Amino acid sequence: MKIMLVGDVVGHSGRRVFREHTRELRKDKGIDVVIVNGENSAGGKGITRKSLDELYHAGADIVTSGNHVWDKKDVLEFIDQEPFLVRPANYPEGAPGKGYCIYPFKAKNIGVINLSGRTFMPALDCPFQKVEQILREIEGKCDIILLDFHAEATSEKLAMGWYLDGRIHGLVGTHTHVQTADERILPKGTAYITDLGMVGPWNSILGVKSDIILEKFTTMRPVRFDVAEGPGVYSAILVEIEDADNKVVGVERILIKE
Repeated sequence: MKIMLVGDVVGHSGRRVFREHTRELRKDKGIDVVIVNGENSAGGKGITRKSLDELYHAGADIVTSGNHVWDKKDVLEFIDQEPFLVRPANYPEGAPGKGYCIYPFKAKNIGVINLSGRTFMPALDCPFQKVEQILREIEGKCDIILLDFHAEATSEKLAMGWYLDGRIHGLVGTHTHVQTADERILPKGTAYITDLGMVGPWNSILGVKSDIILEKFTTMRPVRFDVAEGPGVYSAILVEIEDADNKVVGVERILIKE
């Protein structure tokens, strides 16, 4: 089985890049399942009914999110009805939506967990304790388990990778929009990358028009973020898993620059 995990899709530019490359990648590389982070898919912050449907139509099977999941308020109208849209599981009890899903594919059940880090991020519940709880809940229900860890600090992502090595099949970091070059299979068999990167405009600062971000840094005044235009970048990894024993046998980093 080949599963592709795709970085944060940023605004209309990111949706275009995702739309134009995902189906081709699925065909060329024989990809079975696509998981994408969609928390910035609407206007660069948040997710809407339209942006979610566009991701599904373009080839996504499961959509994860992060700290911007609530930025578009209409998400509250549909998040509870979407079986394969997940938000960070370590929000306090009672939050809308769910922190993991189980996606059936042929004879396999694929568990996809979403967690948020806490270093330089909103103070949510402990992601390490929460993942322990989830692993207990899904024990015996999943053949493959993957985690999107939406976190700022590389050390926190690495810590979670080593913490879960051998207990899940893959952990990918999201949030920074900059792809790291440390894709690997950890010693006990877990596929890992510190950050997937983004799907969005290449000539930008994390997907936003560069002059806006420069103004923010040079004046220290609030600015309105606008998603940049132009050539795109598509960032992902491809995890290959043996069908016979569910062992991870390959990790390939994908970086397409238009």
